[in-house]
Amino acid sequence: MSPQPRAAVGAPLSRVDGRLKVTGKAVYTAEHDVDGAVHAVIVDASIGLGRITAIDTGAAEAHPGVLRVISHRNAPKLPYRDNPGSNNPPGRRLRVFQDDRVLFHGQPVAVVIASTLEAAQHGASLVEVRYEAETPSTDLHGAESGAPTDYARRDAEAGLSNAAVRLDLTYELARNHHNPMEPHATIARWDGDKLTVWDKTQWVMGTHDELAAVFDLSADAVRVISPFVGGGFGSGLRCWPHTIVAALAARMTRRPVKLVLSRKQMYFGTGFRPSYEYRLRLGSDRRGRLNAAIHDIDGETSSYETFNEAVMSAGQMLYSMPNVRQAYRTVPLDVNTPIWMRGPGFASASFVIESAMDELAHELGVDPIELRRRNEPSEDQSTNEPFSTRRLSECYTVGVREFGWDRRNPRPRSTRDGDQLIGLGMAAGVYDPGRFPAQARARLDADGTAVVEAATSDMGPGTYTSQTQVAADALGLTMRTVTFRLGDSLYPPTSPHGGSATMASVGSAVVDACNQVRQQAIKLAVEDRESPLYGVNADDVVVRNGRLHVQGSPARGETYKSLLARNDRSHLEANGTYEGPGSERSAYFAYNATFAEVAVDANLGLVRVRRMLGVYDAGRIISPKLAESQAFGGIVGGIGTVLLEHTVTDHRDGRIVNASLADYLVPVNADVPEIRAIYLDGEDNAGNLLGVKGLGEVVQVGVAAAIGNAVFNATGRRIRQLPITAETLL
Repeated sequence: MSPQPRAAVGAPLSRVDGRLKVTGKAVYTAEHDVDGAVHAVIVDASIGLGRITAIDTGAAEAHPGVLRVISHRNAPKLPYRDNPGSNNPPGRRLRVFQDDRVLFHGQPVAVVIASTLEAAQHGASLVEVRYEAETPSTDLHGAESGAPTDYARRDAEAGLSNAAVRLDLTYELARNHHNPMEPHATIARWDGDKLTVWDKTQWVMGTHDELAAVFDLSADAVRVISPFVGGGFGSGLRCWPHTIVAALAARMTRRPVKLVLSRKQMYFGTGFRPSYEYRLRLGSDRRGRLNAAIHDIDGETSSYETFNEAVMSAGQMLYSMPNVRQAYRTVPLDVNTPIWMRGPGFASASFVIESAMDELAHELGVDPIELRRRNEPSEDQSTNEPFSTRRLSECYTVGVREFGWDRRNPRPRSTRDGDQLIGLGMAAGVYDPGRFPAQARARLDADGTAVVEAATSDMGPGTYTSQTQVAADALGLTMRTVTFRLGDSLYPPTSPHGGSATMASVGSAVVDACNQVRQQAIKLAVEDRESPLYGVNADDVVVRNGRLHVQGSPARGETYKSLLARNDRSHLEANGTYEGPGSERSAYFAYNATFAEVAVDANLGLVRVRRMLGVYDAGRIISPKLAESQAFGGIVGGIGTVLLEHTVTDHRDGRIVNASLADYLVPVNADVPEIRAIYLDGEDNAGNLLGVKGLGEVVQVGVAAAIGNAVFNATGRRIRQLPITAETLL
């Protein structure tokens, strides 16, 4: 079959939804105008553990505009049937308003519904709740952990004892919150026994299935709509309690209900990157060849659900090492449940592993990149599978050249610019991109335009644009003649919009659907006696700019529009599927090498990032402009993790002390340095039709370690606690 011309994929195109966003015409969840909608405000628990002994709602119910107050006293018992397809962590779900127990500070204990937002807010302030309080356990340090998840190969203890060089290092990583620009929100409306929900979600079908399970509804009785998502970073990867509350309130009031979380409520109403205590013991010979590593990892989870993430994976496969042992223990605390956050698991583990590699390089007097090269594996030693592609060494080579790594003085605290101590650091990064089953539908209309639909999301990476590029090339159309629709559970089901899975999974389904439609048109043409393509071998026909023609003979052909009109066809349509990576096994990872230059004030201990470079092995790049935005966003997120972000909890009652953007620090423009991103040219065809590797996660992995290593090079101070602050450096 002749290859389709490729005009859109690989081109640095602007976002197809960009004008809508910059002109304010993109409609986010809370902006949907649902006729007759009233407002709901949640009343949050003011204790960290205990039970409700009384709720006085009289003053709230008497307030003008308040329609109803719902709590466990008057809420119906909900079925909460099992939901095997849920993305929720395994264990007991939080059943809102089903009993008097309080499991964490901020748990919903009541909701006030009113005709205006102001009335609902004031009504919520009038609800008086009395408690029998217990002392919550909210501190990871010293808390009792659950049974560990273990991994081992060969004898790590013996390997460590025989190592010529041994390091025993403990790192502490703070809890981080996602803080997307758009707060989480839900609008719920019942039409008889059918429920429609507008929701901020990264998984339309996950929210759909959870609502059906909670309210014991059939699949066709629930519709979830989410056309635009104003940032997520993982916070929208499950159906949170406020969505259930909105649907319950709408059913009990028989009115559409809008519920928007405040910024403060997002610190306990949705999840977070869990804090970790991570001990790593590392052994090597005098030349730096790694011999053994022992990882002891404690990470927080909630008392009512067990959350875990891929914090063990990088330690099993990033470097060649014969002896490895890992124990990952989740520590149940009286907090709300964590959730995946950009680069989940890998970003946390990489700070530890890549910082330790830098410490080992310093101990041995070896260049950090040379140390990594000496421990480059030939296969994934955790599975004995070959790598689908692994171009990490090439990432190092390009980074060394483009960043000017040869200017780095290996002696710490040796480079100054006035009162500023200057340091260079680097780190490797790896991520296991998701590849999940997905479906898509493509329709070519008689006017020569096409519509492609899939129930995926777009939280900012540019799904509308990248999927339009893929569809346009597969159909042989221009970008302006293709419309991609997403964010509706009525569209073909897709996997979560996270885990770097969307391009490989949804994109493969889109290609399949569009290829089928194009092939339908080609078959129609070569069998049509009136077509210029009659009798041509179908494999020799390609489509460009909506015109079918013989490969190498562009004069012989016709347009989609003329073909369909002559055959009296209103449209051609096909459903595409992607089943997953298939039976051929290979170790499928995306990689990066991240480089950082920092300046540290010698007197004040203040760290400023001067410049950063990321070099990526991420397969085929569908959209260079979108990819650059992904890299910049991931690097900025990593700057936040290493230098600024830290969720502070008052362990006396579980209250989050800094639950606002005034107190929880995130990077602003002044914190963002010169950033460059370079993508290695190539593709990875392991298990997807596009040759892509997921990109959104790997761009944050390794950033924190690169900056931390640069801080050590600048100051000679090794900080093993995140975030790195002036206090820790002085």
